[in-house]
Amino acid sequence: MRIVKDGTRAAEIIGRIRLHFEKGTPQRELLDVNEVIREMILLLRGELARYSISVRPELGADLPQVMGDRVQLQQVMMNLVSNSIDAMKDLGGSRELAIKSQRAENEQLMVSVCDTGVGLPLQADEIFKAFFTTKFHGTGMGLSISRFHR
Repeated sequence: MRIVKDGTRAAEIIGRIRLHFEKGTPQRELLDVNEVIREMILLLRGELARYSISVRPELGADLPQVMGDRVQLQQVMMNLVSNSIDAMKDLGGSRELAIKSQRAENEQLMVSVCDTGVGLPLQADEIFKAFFTTKFHGTGMGLSISRFHR
């Protein structure tokens, strides 16, 4: 049942990426950011367990819902968590991932993803440019697409 649900979610993400490039209209709705974070942790639990990465969600209480596209937000969260996994998977020692949601200034919400990985490369100012990657098998599109949707 989880495989079918995860497959459906993946198909929705691919569909939304296609809309992004076709200038389609996002599917906006009121969202619980903490629910989206929990979904991403569940979706990536296999990869997290595979590399012995412990997850520490620090989810703010009583956060207001936000208007947005669920699949686009899931895509951004999945990309950030996947990058964290990649940064930690080959390291020895403690592998920890913290995902925090909280109220920010001006009625905004802030979600941060922190890990004990290798850190950003020296070219940190380049990471949001399309096709820039530090990964051998990377496409350089993940953070570029994520930044577009913020």
